Amino acid sequence: MEQELNHPPSLKNPFISCLFCRYRGFTLFLTFLFYTAYHLSRKPISIVKSELHRNCSTVIRPADLNITDNATWCDWAPFDQDNYKTLFGVLDNCFLVAYAIGMFFSGIFGERLPLRYYLSAGMLLSGLFTCLFGFGYYWNIHSIWYYGFVQAMNGLMQTTGWPAVVACVGNWFGKGKRGFIMGVWNSHTSVGNILGSLIAGVFVSSAWGMSFIVPGIIIASTGILCFFFLVESKCFFIGSKHMNPGEKEPLLHSSSSSERIFSGSSAISSEPAEAAEDHTEAISFCGALSIPGVVEFSLCLLFAKLVSYTFLYWLPLYISNVAHFEAKEAGDMSTLFDVGGIMGGIMAGLVSDYTGGRATTCGVMLLAAAPMLFLYNYIGQRSIGTTIGMLLLCGGLVNGPYALITTAVSADLGTHESLRGNARALSTVTAIIDGTGSIGAALGPLLAGLISPSGWNNVFYMLISADVLACLFLSRLVYKEVKGWCGRAPRQRGFKEI
Repeated sequence: MEQELNHPPSLKNPFISCLFCRYRGFTLFLTFLFYTAYHLSRKPISIVKSELHRNCSTVIRPADLNITDNATWCDWAPFDQDNYKTLFGVLDNCFLVAYAIGMFFSGIFGERLPLRYYLSAGMLLSGLFTCLFGFGYYWNIHSIWYYGFVQAMNGLMQTTGWPAVVACVGNWFGKGKRGFIMGVWNSHTSVGNILGSLIAGVFVSSAWGMSFIVPGIIIASTGILCFFFLVESKCFFIGSKHMNPGEKEPLLHSSSSSERIFSGSSAISSEPAEAAEDHTEAISFCGALSIPGVVEFSLCLLFAKLVSYTFLYWLPLYISNVAHFEAKEAGDMSTLFDVGGIMGGIMAGLVSDYTGGRATTCGVMLLAAAPMLFLYNYIGQRSIGTTIGMLLLCGGLVNGPYALITTAVSADLGTHESLRGNARALSTVTAIIDGTGSIGAALGPLLAGLISPSGWNNVFYMLISADVLACLFLSRLVYKEVKGWCGRAPRQRGFKEI
């Protein structure tokens, strides 16, 4: 009743309140669209790989084509040699190493620059470099240095996305937002992968350059949309002095067990809304790194993204080689992994909300993913039904923890006393977690390129080992959560409202 009496007149007005909710929903939709475009533009390289190096003995040769090498006449140099898998790994690594390095600096820039300009510039430049890769087809470029440079620059530009969209959502959404909502919102990753696969698959067999140019135009167009329509903070709408004190709370509140893990105390004291306004300065890199739980989840995400990004870049080629699908068919089939990822992310959010155990939810899914990957490698290609089922299951178990860590964990850190719900500081925290994970994202495809010539079985053994290591890094946090559930500390389901 007291909170209702203190509710500011601007938000008690039904029209203003309705308009505010619409702006907030529109911001959630825009940020979903923006990061969908980011992932959409990353996907074409995985689809085009099987077109750059083909089994030319199965391809009908044009009658007027004068060739000297019957084995590689249909391949695109320099990927026409026996080391083509290594070259593909180099291309993936150029993008992902640049992405991993840039991510640690992106959060710092994201805190200090207007997010609307930062996101718009990032999407426009990412679109440019995506198109430049496709122009290599029309300009008849056969230099690995050209494609490697374009990939590296695109990787740097892509780092503008994640910290910025997380900061935008954090600026608009207050307490009461659950893992389910964030799980649905985080499906932009899988939706982007699916759309990228389908769009690239349309052109891959006829003119693979368009598989890059069309996604490049799409992400550049969303950059223009961002510039004109994104409202990066609710302060632009109603001003901080008219905000409901409840809206100044962190994006999500953790359960009591999570609070003990992250803050090291049994409870987090609530503070006046005025105090929150005094803590809007950017957190330092070392300060964010020293928050309990950041290191464990960062290292876990390193190995979780190693698995996820290996599938992102190599799954279509694996399906093409093992199941003998055409490039387009393999790309379409690979989208099932991302469909499973959407369901896995939502399920992880629901389960972690109900149990209050972020680390335990991630640990169980990672532990279950290891045997499922083993089974997929051995029985996944026996029939279409088996392939579909295993891809959906593996996608959910692999991408579920990845989605939960990159959303709910960052929000949990907003309850820590060093942040005070400062959404802009979350940009640095998010960049540290995702940047560390991106190191694994760079290692995974590189290792796959180096190991795959010795057999796909060895690639899957590497992925299974990475899943187990990711689970081990969460063991301390899982132990604390389980100990709380066993009665040594009171257990509460869901989130504690402060």
